[in-house]
Amino acid sequence: MSESTSEDKPAVLIIGGLGYVGRFLALHIHSHSLASTLRLVDKQLPELAWLAPEFKDACSRANFVQADASQERSLPRIFDLPDGRQFDYVFNCGGETRYSQDDEVYKLRSYNLSMALGKEAAKRKTKSFVEVSTGMVYAPNSVPRKETDKTKPWLKQAKWKLQAEEDLARIPGLNLVVLRLAHVYGPYAGRWLGTQLALARVYQSMEREMKWLWGENLRTNTVHVSDAARALWTAASWRARTTTTPKPGTPPPLFNVVDHGNTSQGTMAGLIRDIFGIATGFQGTLINTFARLNLEHVVDDVNDETLDPWAELQQKAGIGDTTPLSPFMEKELLKDTDLSLDGRRFEEATGFR
Repeated sequence: MSESTSEDKPAVLIIGGLGYVGRFLALHIHSHSLASTLRLVDKQLPELAWLAPEFKDACSRANFVQADASQERSLPRIFDLPDGRQFDYVFNCGGETRYSQDDEVYKLRSYNLSMALGKEAAKRKTKSFVEVSTGMVYAPNSVPRKETDKTKPWLKQAKWKLQAEEDLARIPGLNLVVLRLAHVYGPYAGRWLGTQLALARVYQSMEREMKWLWGENLRTNTVHVSDAARALWTAASWRARTTTTPKPGTPPPLFNVVDHGNTSQGTMAGLIRDIFGIATGFQGTLINTFARLNLEHVVDDVNDETLDPWAELQQKAGIGDTTPLSPFMEKELLKDTDLSLDGRRFEEATGFR
């Protein structure tokens, strides 16, 4: 464990500590010496997690426990500290992040994980339990969604995250705070942003225009990963100071975390045009109508067209190994759904900027 001489600093546990948000949270805590003890738990090993050099100390073996936190038998090894001490802050950054999985996979790896951790944190009287959720739980709308707005998850991940939010709120004595994040981007981003950048590089090499479906006004709101990490820490500190535990069944403190950019597909098209020097645009009504009815077919066509050129680009660059970056498109990334969030409640409640 990384120990601090200051005993008034909280002991911190990050589940999913090698994931994208988890590693930046660990880096934030380590860089600013915020914790007396920092422990990262993940199913994968640091050596296999594509960690950049700056994470070496924060995500070191000394701070790390390899475990599946959804398994009850793992919980003592995860939560126990020397001298009977307890973790003050527990962050759940874990869960299944891959797309196109069966419901059962998300239930097992996301929902069950949240519930196991929440029950254990309540039992151990953790001061703050921060559940990292997603803005994709809202009924999509271009008008920014507030925390009180209607929920209608549009991905299976989001469905099980919302279920976890609701059932965590029913655990007696759990000092819960839930953060619903916009698209998280930043250095080393894969998934949403990484896929778009890899695609842009392929279109640049083919000297072709890169076109999006649905239109430039589709909202794809964002938050930088460093801001997300700061927000998690701010939420945990705020929750620890908020001593009243809500009665079981009442809504827990719940906040959207999003930047002020109101990012849209038009924003992304403009940035990619400037960075890669390629023409960008949007498909017409006819192709959009076809795509709505045949999204899987459209996605397969894009992948057939781009994966071989991407492999050739890597080969030319002397990149022999697999990397986390790929232009491989999943249909979930192409849904005609606005991710549009209002983050004022969090900023007003905690003073976060």
